[in-house]
Amino acid sequence: MRNIRNIMFITAGFLFIGIGIVGIILPVLPTTVFFLIASFCFAKGSKKFDNWFKQTKLYKKYLHGYVTTRALSLPAKIRILIISDLMTLLSFFMVDIIFVRVILVLLTIYKYYYFIYKIKTSKPIGKVSEEA
Repeated sequence: MRNIRNIMFITAGFLFIGIGIVGIILPVLPTTVFFLIASFCFAKGSKKFDNWFKQTKLYKKYLHGYVTTRALSLPAKIRILIISDLMTLLSFFMVDIIFVRVILVLLTIYKYYYFIYKIKTSKPIGKVSEEA
């Protein structure tokens, strides 16, 4: 059973890396978020794949700064907030249940609170050197 769970986490990790790579090309997808999920999946699924992912240029460029400083650049924060707002708005207008709409509004307020007060804002990072 544990082996199946590990395979599922590893598979999900590669799926989220793929979505994250698409997010590099399409600015509509929040790359950092998908790489964070991939990192979580690899950490749960396999020490070998976790170590491999942490050695990639993708991890170093998009996650290393956040993982070590717990901060995101302002452009990254704005991109993540806009994309999630678009998804929330879509849900808001597709649902006619007032309770669900209230929950969506409350979640959006909490999301902004969390991004403003809990996640530090860092300066945008330049190119990652090969030694890093």
